[in-house]
Amino acid sequence: MPDPSAPLRLLVIEDEAPIRRFLRIVLEGAGHAMEEAARGREGIERAATGAPSAVVLDLGLPDMDGKAVIAAIREWSDVPIVVVSVRSAEAEIVAALDAGADDYVTKPFAPAELLARLRALVRRRGTDETSPVIRAGDLCLDMAGRMVTLAGRPVRLTRKEFDVLAILVRKSGRLLTHEELLRTVWGPAHLGDSHYLRIAVGHLREKLGDDAAAPRMIFTEPGIGYRFASAE
Repeated sequence: MPDPSAPLRLLVIEDEAPIRRFLRIVLEGAGHAMEEAARGREGIERAATGAPSAVVLDLGLPDMDGKAVIAAIREWSDVPIVVVSVRSAEAEIVAALDAGADDYVTKPFAPAELLARLRALVRRRGTDETSPVIRAGDLCLDMAGRMVTLAGRPVRLTRKEFDVLAILVRKSGRLLTHEELLRTVWGPAHLGDSHYLRIAVGHLREKLGDDAAAPRMIFTEPGIGYRFASAE
């Protein structure tokens, strides 16, 4: 697993110079290195040649839509991509996530939040997603035995509850859409059955002692999906 305190190499694809300057102050002030691109095609090239730790991307670029940039990068790379955009409509956020973005932050944003999201995604990228045992703080998932313990105590889950928790924990720090979770756990025939997911998450919170009003583990992005907290 990468050292969460290690400097990152970040690629910012943003056409507005003042925002690029602001991001440089934020990112370099936190000890990270930043490369920048003002256009989508330039950003794709720099992502291919610069091997960044993560990409920070605006959707409103002058030469191509940011979602097309995401799709192009995803053809050959799983580098974490965080969208930073003024577009706050649920449909825009879901479309960017479905295109392959890992997270979405709306402008204006708190610099500390962006930095935390980037650290979480880079840390997750360095984990082995095929590991038979996954740990997240006091939570432990035995994938082979399909068993869960919390602080050493067993937690009894149904098959679907386990599957939902497993994908959330494997991709901790990443915002997963309702559609992605439904497709993965219940199959493509159930993309409209969001109540299945809502009930499963409600049961998980109850069994894990995670308060929806003040969550420690499973966070809700209303109208979009869920995110499992990535321990700092």
